[in-house]
Amino acid sequence: MTVWMTVAVYLAVLAVFGRLTAGRGTNDSFFRGERKSPWVMVAFGMVGASVSGVTFVSVPGMVMRLDMTYLQTCLGFIVGYFVVAFVLLPVYYRMNLTTIYSYLRTRLGERSYKTGAAFFLLSKLMGTVVKLYLFCMVVQSVTGAGRLPGGGIALYMLFPLLVWLYSRRGGIKTLVWTDSLQTLCMVAALCLIIYKVTDELGFGLAETVRTVAADSHSRVFVFDDWASPQNFWKQFVSGIFIVVVMTGLDQDMMQKNLTCRSLRSAQKDMCTYGFAFVPLNLLFMGLGVLLMMLAAQRGMPLPARGDELLPMFAATGVLGPTVVVMFSLGLVAASFSTVDSAMTSVTTSFCVDICERPADERLRRRVHLLVALLMGVLAWVFGLLNSTSVIDAVYTLVAYTYGPLLGLFAFGLLTKRKGNDPCVPYICVAAPLLCLLLDKGCASLFDYHFGYELLLLNGLLTFLGLCVRREALK
Repeated sequence: MTVWMTVAVYLAVLAVFGRLTAGRGTNDSFFRGERKSPWVMVAFGMVGASVSGVTFVSVPGMVMRLDMTYLQTCLGFIVGYFVVAFVLLPVYYRMNLTTIYSYLRTRLGERSYKTGAAFFLLSKLMGTVVKLYLFCMVVQSVTGAGRLPGGGIALYMLFPLLVWLYSRRGGIKTLVWTDSLQTLCMVAALCLIIYKVTDELGFGLAETVRTVAADSHSRVFVFDDWASPQNFWKQFVSGIFIVVVMTGLDQDMMQKNLTCRSLRSAQKDMCTYGFAFVPLNLLFMGLGVLLMMLAAQRGMPLPARGDELLPMFAATGVLGPTVVVMFSLGLVAASFSTVDSAMTSVTTSFCVDICERPADERLRRRVHLLVALLMGVLAWVFGLLNSTSVIDAVYTLVAYTYGPLLGLFAFGLLTKRKGNDPCVPYICVAAPLLCLLLDKGCASLFDYHFGYELLLLNGLLTFLGLCVRREALK
């Protein structure tokens, strides 16, 4: 009951924020925030928008299997954000874009434009639905809502509708402010949980830092194993391209940045929050090390999956009701900041890119509500399937769909080709399929498993396919 009361109060505050910041509720406010957002608020809110509820749950447990090697990827993120700030943002601002896929229409024609938007809609919708499903699963385990008659179904539909409720009028103009609040709640929850765990272990601040640093799971760098997916250069370079593709080429991540008053403000915002990911993820993984120490001290067996490490302590109440409340608050804040951004960006792209009716407010309101309902229904379907293989398959699908976006934008930026090539959709579908075959073949023949570098290969194949097609048309 305490958890639900906390969530209810939190949602009431979001609703007030939504009302106060919605402005006139026009399409310009919803899609572009009237280009008046303070860059400091955008930067702070983007931290929460980039850290989903799945991350809040998964990263602490990641150290069980991979130590702290994920920080190598986070170091690559910093370089990636500078690339986005000084290569992509100038293009978007110079063209005064509402959606970034409009760039593809100008450079490569209608087919490329529609293909890029379609890949974004598919990947963003399915990725968000899986995150929403996993979030609801954790909420059920902590609160027992799934044991109530119809509790599971109600949860799947309830949360996207609550997000719709506070964001339906202001859209991106509202999210700039609500995401800042959600980032604050998430970081506060994380710090308070760490404080509670260190208190249970009997550590002071200095001793906590020394103990975590000395733990075998605090290994960060892997230079000696080139075949390992955790090799430094694979992780670092992949981190650069993950940001370029999943931030710079993603309408969800870029829409808030495009609400800043000027290019310079957007660049300051991008570079500032790019530096935040190393210390933030270090806190998450440090918490994971501390939780393993506490489990050993209490004689508690570690869960089979790293995702279950933090929820295990929250659900059992071992750390007291305060941690249960803070865990729930942090999880809701991280999840909502992801879902509200995705819902708004999918609505924007569908109205502007697919329907090409950016001024139709009635269409925007209908699409926004339908997207919320669709997310709830699809999350409920995942709940019925209750299959990790299905979830893994969807995540794999999402990972593969970003490669063609990388290839399309690279072709637009690095070549001078113009036109409306009808083969673009086929090339963009063929590249991920070829990557899948290469991944399976290398695993079978050479026992080599692709990691994050699969994104680079996917983008490269798309780029090469477009280049070959260009030469054939000469």
